[in-house]
Amino acid sequence: MKKKQDNDLKNKDNLDMQNEEVNCERQNEDLSDENERLKEEIKAREDKIKECEAAIEECKDKNLRLQADFDNYRKRVSKEREEMFFNALEDIMCQLLPIIDNFERAIDSFKAGDLDSKYVEGLDMIYKDFLMTLNKNGLEEIEALNCEFDPNRHHAVMQVEADEEDENQVKEIFQKGYMLKTKVIRPSMVKVAIKN
Repeated sequence: MKKKQDNDLKNKDNLDMQNEEVNCERQNEDLSDENERLKEEIKAREDKIKECEAAIEECKDKNLRLQADFDNYRKRVSKEREEMFFNALEDIMCQLLPIIDNFERAIDSFKAGDLDSKYVEGLDMIYKDFLMTLNKNGLEEIEALNCEFDPNRHHAVMQVEADEEDENQVKEIFQKGYMLKTKVIRPSMVKVAIKN
């Protein structure tokens, strides 16, 4: 009987061991399945992270392009505004040039006549203030008398014979020329000395 009990115990131990092995195998299979599922989940999340990083890079690139476009737009608008201001200033200055010429003729006429010197001085002061205001806004008289003739700044309307040293020199100014900043808005009308 004791043998039977020992056999039963051994069988029971064997059975328990078999059950435990089966349980271990099941747990191993379950863990293996869980491992595979976690690997797939990690891979899916890594793919999602890569998609998000790509989307972030795309947004960064788009943002940089928009900033560059806006910067170019701002520069273009600023340049157009400056050009518009310069064109308006040029138009006004061109309209004022005949007034400057008339002022000069009036002063010369009053000086030649017997007009009271106080009137001439007053008119001369107004003329100088007027010119100073225009100079502050970029208007400059073109130097011409006894300067070398420059076709970009001078308009030759007469020629006179010249010595070797006077060749291509401006000898007389018929009408003053003016520049607005660096642009000639009216060339000087001059008499030029040329060698025949």
